Amino acid sequence: MLVKALESNWSVLSEEIGLWIPTEINNQEHDDKPEGVEDTEDDEQILAGRPLPRECHAELHTDYNGAAVRWGLTHHKESAADCCQACLDQAKNAKPDEKKCNIWVYCPSETGCYSPDKYQHKHMECWLKFSEKPRLNFKDRYSEAYRDAHPKAPVMVPWVSGITSS
Repeated sequence: MLVKALESNWSVLSEEIGLWIPTEINNQEHDDKPEGVEDTEDDEQILAGRPLPRECHAELHTDYNGAAVRWGLTHHKESAADCCQACLDQAKNAKPDEKKCNIWVYCPSETGCYSPDKYQHKHMECWLKFSEKPRLNFKDRYSEAYRDAHPKAPVMVPWVSGITSS
């Protein structure tokens, strides 16, 4: 069979055995906005829940990297403001030998938030993280190359994050 595959026309053989592999992957963004409606800027977008304190430095469509000081899969908060407050409280109450939260990451999407790990991230997950030098995992949109490699990735980064001023 292998010799036949190597010597034959691959497209004919794959059709004979019922194998179909797309030659290219196209990601298309669905736009269901009415005609004439412009995209809103991040500053104008609405985030559910109470307003965030200034020291939260909230950034929509953002995911920061860091070591988890509180695992988000089992730590849910009602709003991004509550998640940020949990980070501030953890940093304030941390023991001297514990890492202090300086990054919070929240899932505001009712359908959950995409991440390239093995977990299904749910609405209201609140990750408390620490990093000496915070750095972005993702910001605004996932690139087309990234979405080609990760077909389940949405166009926009669903997370809301912030680096606290503490």
